[in-house]
Amino acid sequence: MKQLIAAFLSLGLVLGFSFNSFSNADAASKVKTYKNCATLNKDYPGGVARSASVKNKGGKTKYKPYVSKALYDANKKLDRDKDLIACER
Repeated sequence: MKQLIAAFLSLGLVLGFSFNSFSNADAASKVKTYKNCATLNKDYPGGVARSASVKNKGGKTKYKPYVSKALYDANKKLDRDKDLIACER
């Protein structure tokens, strides 16, 4: 009887962790991709940086970029100067 209870508890833990990892994967896949910089800049006026330590190659900008690795990776094609900040202004 104890083995049966232990088996059910183990199964419950395994299934609980499995469903939790699926929900995290769904959240990561819901990152918005933008068609061009004009549409991205409507939501993020300073653009999107991959990390907070990234420096802009183009010099001084008017706005501070929003930092998000997932959002930057989804919109990497919009980073024309390859400085890890997409659509900086």
